[in-house]
Amino acid sequence: MKVVRARSTSVAKAAGAVLLSCVIGTTGAALLQVQTATARSPEPQAPQAAPASPLPAAAQAEAASSQRQLLDKYCVACHNARARTADLLLDEANVERLGENPALWEKVIRRLRADAMPPPGRPKPDQATKTAFVSWLESGLDKAAALHPVAGRAPIHRLNRTEYVNAIRDLFDIEIDGRALLPGDSSDRHGFDNIADVLSISPALMDRYLSAARKISRLAVGRPAGPDFELHAINKNLSQDDRMSEDLPFGSRGGAAVPYYFPTDGEYVFTVKLQRTGYDYIRGLGAEHEMDVRLDGAPLKRFTFGDEKWSKLAPPAAYSGNIYGTPEWEAYTHEADDEFQVHATVKAGRHVVGVSFVEETWEPEGVIQPKAVGVAWTWDELTLGNPALGSVTISGPVVAGPAQESPSRRKIFICRPNESGGEEACARRILSNLARRAYRRPSNDRDVQTLMTFYNAGRAEGGFDEGIQAALERLLVGPEFLLRIEADASAPGAAKPIGDLELASRLSFFLWSSIPDEELLEVATRKNLRDPATLERQVRRMLADPRSRALVDNFVGQWLVVRNIRDFTPDSDLFPDFDENLRDAFQRETEFFMEDQIREDRSVADALNANYTFLNERLARHYEIPGVYGNQFRKVTLTDDRRMGLLGQGSILAVTSYPNRTSPVLRGKWLLENFLGTPPSPPPNIPSLKENAPNGKPATVRARLEEHRRNAVCATCHAPMDPLGFALENFDPIGAWRTVDSRMPIDASGLLPDGTSFQGPAGLRNVMLSRREQFVRTVTEKLLLYALGREIEYYDEPVVRRITREAAPSGYRWSSLILGIVRSFPFQMRGSES
Repeated sequence: MKVVRARSTSVAKAAGAVLLSCVIGTTGAALLQVQTATARSPEPQAPQAAPASPLPAAAQAEAASSQRQLLDKYCVACHNARARTADLLLDEANVERLGENPALWEKVIRRLRADAMPPPGRPKPDQATKTAFVSWLESGLDKAAALHPVAGRAPIHRLNRTEYVNAIRDLFDIEIDGRALLPGDSSDRHGFDNIADVLSISPALMDRYLSAARKISRLAVGRPAGPDFELHAINKNLSQDDRMSEDLPFGSRGGAAVPYYFPTDGEYVFTVKLQRTGYDYIRGLGAEHEMDVRLDGAPLKRFTFGDEKWSKLAPPAAYSGNIYGTPEWEAYTHEADDEFQVHATVKAGRHVVGVSFVEETWEPEGVIQPKAVGVAWTWDELTLGNPALGSVTISGPVVAGPAQESPSRRKIFICRPNESGGEEACARRILSNLARRAYRRPSNDRDVQTLMTFYNAGRAEGGFDEGIQAALERLLVGPEFLLRIEADASAPGAAKPIGDLELASRLSFFLWSSIPDEELLEVATRKNLRDPATLERQVRRMLADPRSRALVDNFVGQWLVVRNIRDFTPDSDLFPDFDENLRDAFQRETEFFMEDQIREDRSVADALNANYTFLNERLARHYEIPGVYGNQFRKVTLTDDRRMGLLGQGSILAVTSYPNRTSPVLRGKWLLENFLGTPPSPPPNIPSLKENAPNGKPATVRARLEEHRRNAVCATCHAPMDPLGFALENFDPIGAWRTVDSRMPIDASGLLPDGTSFQGPAGLRNVMLSRREQFVRTVTEKLLLYALGREIEYYDEPVVRRITREAAPSGYRWSSLILGIVRSFPFQMRGSES
């Protein structure tokens, strides 16, 4: 063990030095030395947008003069060189040459679409005039951009934690727990964690990568450093009164199905602990219960506990506040699960350890107090309540056999020395194949020789497998694997097409959050990926692949902010019915719904008014929808328009609320930013919302906001924002329907600054549908940001508008937007630092 540890340390230090030299204190040119000198095909031509036919000069001048008059009448009084309001100088802006200052005009467009200009209290043009002006600006900017497109440039892109975990899965067929190995990633101001600018590398993070590489490489070759253990704790707020997973048998209750990657053949130990009260008493010992432990559905052992043992040890006197009984009773109520262990011989690979109770149907007499959580407990919990699983610990291998075939070894060992004429030749073949996949390009002699140096060090201290494991450590911390590096255009400000291999990586990380598979890599290596028909065929193939679920888990989860449901903790005194089952159901409903939307290639706008969702019994009961039973989710047609589309889903309603009350401001801001693409720009030093009405009496949130909005400065943001949130006030902070707030009837009506009025969720949904194109454009912008891994700049807005227009004939299907992004100028091109 000492020899192996010393060798691993030397491997880690050497590999870390390589990564350090490539990341810290280097320029882009130095980083590009990491790339191999593989031959490249002639550079393809940049995709050009066809410019629209210009108007005659006289007509252009007349149109510009008309728009100048509009600006002078409504805007210049504030936005001039003297006042410099928001540093927007519209008196000096040239309306005849919009392309000279596109950043300014894109800012104007966004503010006009948000109804933030002119501000409340100032004269406004009518809606038709404003819409015509915005269309005129967009048309002019789009024409200018078509003549001089800008590709943009993202810095060197580190794989985020999700991409790293998925890459390991696709390289070695190993599912790892990324949260246990690596810290979380920072997000940009839009909430996305795959943006290159925020994916920095610190020395501390490098240490975590080195540690992860050591553990993963040992798992992959089936040579763990020694017995390991992994604890899977069950949240105490999770109700276990139903079947918990499809991996558990029918007729079971509670428990958990724990997926686990067993690194090698051997004997493992499964240790089960029951759930306890805050005083460490095991729950539910008053009746006899049976608990099964299974591996991949096959029974390993059944444990029986409670009832007879309890009755012999229970205190003879009725419970009267004294929680202590005989010493034997105390011991049993604390230690009844001490011997709940199962030893099993398991083959290497991924398996599911299942623990569940045999379902029993009984109806206790009298009124049973609700289940307590945390420190509190009741006598009924200890006697009549159901027991629950507390944790499962998987330990081992306590007795390990020699490394045998496993999914990861089959991926790695494509040859054996006795079959290929020698260890070195076989090692080179293995490492060349792995480097090709990990580095997302054909490997070369330099790649293989670097890995062979580490192989030889490991081979000298162990055997062939140890040598391969040492080389894998180096591969997993190499900048070629951890970083996505693309060559800049040669001239500052210019743009050049990225290569086929770079395009393949952009495509796979966009759709799969992972590395290219063999087919995509082969097409790119043959330099056929840029062929339009081939590119579309690959996109559609990848969308049909289960790995495209990453679009739901990562893009949708961050666009809709539903990932934050894990951090939402409502006030337990106000919402005692909220539990982990409901939290999990909220998130799964939105994930199942959006996966169906994308998988079935529906219109993007269908997410606003779809008449179906996905429910299990717990969520259906919360929504007051009858006829749904069991813990499994299924597609349910909605007859109540309150729940149609995304706006009626609990995940969104919860993450846009405070723990103790709803927030029309949060909900309105969320809608402006994520549905309409017009986020407010609040001024500094905003006064907080008063908790009561001016007379000191409790008031509805609406009444308090109306008082708050009387401040003209506050009204600038709140006028277009609050009405959207008011329409959702019938939903409480955990998404349940209500009709009163602070004992007052809820007013769910809204009136926007443009005069649009609506009532409740259905009315709000109609408003959103009337702005369908704006919603689709916002989704496109978010999707482009996610695909490029960089912020969307003013020069990207014409691209967003073009993709949206071209998707219109298909009804704005998801595939049309995705294909539009993949074909777009910024996705297929790369600029340089100016």
